[in-house]
Amino acid sequence: MKKYLKFDTPAVKHAGELASDYGLEHHGFVHLDKVFWNIPEAALYEEAVFRGEGKMVHGGPFLVNTGKWTARAANDKYFVSEPSTSDKIDWGEYNRPINTEKFIGILSRLQAYLQGEELFVQDVYAGADKRYRVPFRFITDKAWQSLFVRNMFHTINNQDELRKFIPEFTVISSPSFKLDPRIDGTLSETGIIVDFSKRIAVIANTSYGGEVKKTAFTIMNYLKPLQDIMAMHCSANVGEKNDVALFFGLSGTGKTTLSADPSRKLIGDDEHGWSDYGVFNFEAGCYAKVIRLSAENEPEIYECTRRYGTILENVKFDQATRKIDLDDEELTENTRASYPLNFIPNSVPEKMVNSHPENIIFLTADAQGVLPPIARLNMNQAIYHFISGYTSKIAGTELGLGIEPEITFSACFGAPFMVHHPFYYANLLRKKAEKAGAKIWLVNTGWVGGKFGIGKRISIRHTRNMLNAALEGKLDKVEYRKDELFGFEVPLSCPDVPEDVFDPSTAWGNKKEYWMKYDALASRYIENFKVFAGGVPEEVIASGPKRLKK
Repeated sequence: MKKYLKFDTPAVKHAGELASDYGLEHHGFVHLDKVFWNIPEAALYEEAVFRGEGKMVHGGPFLVNTGKWTARAANDKYFVSEPSTSDKIDWGEYNRPINTEKFIGILSRLQAYLQGEELFVQDVYAGADKRYRVPFRFITDKAWQSLFVRNMFHTINNQDELRKFIPEFTVISSPSFKLDPRIDGTLSETGIIVDFSKRIAVIANTSYGGEVKKTAFTIMNYLKPLQDIMAMHCSANVGEKNDVALFFGLSGTGKTTLSADPSRKLIGDDEHGWSDYGVFNFEAGCYAKVIRLSAENEPEIYECTRRYGTILENVKFDQATRKIDLDDEELTENTRASYPLNFIPNSVPEKMVNSHPENIIFLTADAQGVLPPIARLNMNQAIYHFISGYTSKIAGTELGLGIEPEITFSACFGAPFMVHHPFYYANLLRKKAEKAGAKIWLVNTGWVGGKFGIGKRISIRHTRNMLNAALEGKLDKVEYRKDELFGFEVPLSCPDVPEDVFDPSTAWGNKKEYWMKYDALASRYIENFKVFAGGVPEEVIASGPKRLKK
């Protein structure tokens, strides 16, 4: 910035005070203009505003427009195919191979591209548990992305520790650097490329903050299971009796909203590890979807959208008053807020607990409107549904999605971020859940009374009441029915929830149409699971749904 304006930016005189002795030359970066090392939030605010990267809005959040990239580029993720890791990666739709030569070419061009530029570096940890945390270095060419890193990961406050910091993994993010599909063999000019042998990742040609956090999550999903730690795309909270609950689900299914419960303490909203000692957050912040967020239904998250330190992505605001409009979807349905976990009043300061889950919840947004609102699963059913990962992709969470949700089966409730085969994670989950004696539930946060466009979204109040009853053991005392197609157990009643809610067919005007849709969903489950049938025990396959008897 200085070379263009001929005068100093706000933090330039202090840019190197918190530098590591392990400099950027170790990553191939030379002839740089200036490196801003580990500068704190206030200085990053000043730099980002000064550089015109975004706006401050009412209450103090920093608001950015990420342009074309308002969601994850799910089809543009690659892993370098090399001998030390190739046999461990589940190659396929989300894990595409790229050869070493191509990656070296991309990295070399990026290093040359950034010569003479100003870069921002944050040295942080992924993982709250010191026994299993991974030292990450994030190198960005945007001040606001450096602030995003500080929101989302575990920062270091000790200057001596920062000076001695050596990263185990380095992530380089440059939104203005474009790939060349003709040379690089990629599908587009955008790419998220990970090389486990060199311990380096590149994020090119996308400004979406979610790519930064999900790249680190993907890396943790590869590394931690090799240490017998279950890596999970879930939120987690804990009750007064130290009872942990996990909430698995894709974006838009309610992980963040449902885990931010005033009566329980939040461990984290998206990414966790489950070790022999307990559950720990990979992150130190939250990344919540905020479209149509309300103070009534999500008061804790709503307050964060009006607070200094929060980053808002693609939220519309009034230029004169600087007041935001969370109902405006002009830019995207996938509006986001990034904020430190301690912004949630009842969060766990340590971001970890030394206790094991008593309840595991699989969240599915059933856009067909046929699944019951809650069901209790036995272990074989749990493994079947975990490997299946049925839900609906909600508008805006990936590039190319329209307004109508799309049915999807996302293995482990997070297929885009899982590097090993789903069996690897499923076996870890079974082992840990059986040892902990956890109860496992399938909770539908989708539609009732018909599919999307006909029915309506299930009441969040009813969902909260059902979850609270499950977590407090109140559903252990009610009667259940066996579901005709899926075989899982559905409660007949629950405190503070109307009884007719538990029979979704009652909300349909035409019950025959309901059963046709339900049977069609069972068929989709069965067809999807054929891909996995060769690698799971027969009893897991047998625990899946059955077709409607004619």
